[in-house]
Amino acid sequence: MRGARTVAQSLLDADEQFTETVVASVDTIDQLLAGELERVTAQPDGQILLTAPQPVVLLPGSFNPVHPGHVLLARAAEELRQQPLAFEISVTNVDKPPLAGKTVRDRIAQFAWKSPVELTRAPTFVEKSRLFPRTTFVIGADTAERLVAPKYYGDDEDRMQIALEEIGNSGGSFLVAVRIDAGGRLRALSDIPVPRRYTDLFTEIPEHRFRLDMSSSEIRARRRGVGNP
Repeated sequence: MRGARTVAQSLLDADEQFTETVVASVDTIDQLLAGELERVTAQPDGQILLTAPQPVVLLPGSFNPVHPGHVLLARAAEELRQQPLAFEISVTNVDKPPLAGKTVRDRIAQFAWKSPVELTRAPTFVEKSRLFPRTTFVIGADTAERLVAPKYYGDDEDRMQIALEEIGNSGGSFLVAVRIDAGGRLRALSDIPVPRRYTDLFTEIPEHRFRLDMSSSEIRARRRGVGNP
């Protein structure tokens, strides 16, 4: 088909290929930032697509920067789900200013020839589930804990339940990785008080399959020399 390009879809298998069309214009990221689009897909070869097959497994994050833990988590999720994974960056945030165009381009450049990246205007998982129904979202235990804590919904348990119901009704689910919290404690899905009616939404990634002891914020702090004399 005209304009078709073949690119690698999976971090796990660089030989796995798929073909896609509908290549976007160079200002598509600016259109996304302006609110004219809700989702575009950055392919590993640098193309930005307006339409692309919906990912089955999605790893959201800011990726500032991407680090080996992200890659290992993506591989573990792909192996568990036996499906290729895409990363997702929301250009809008609940409590931060929108990302600048240069920032978005710099962050997706980290994935060049490695993996597709979904760019969205969906900062919450409810909004993500509307864009990507029937998708498994890969998260850390810290994020899972926020998902089931009413205080993150304005101390409104009804809002929390409505959000989880909508995600579940969309066919969404979560793969949850263990994390080390700020106090140095290992946090796993089993440590989180998930309401019984929503336990089927969450599946733990076993610690022997993946354990994340680093974060992008720690890497940024080291790069800035925080704590150095």
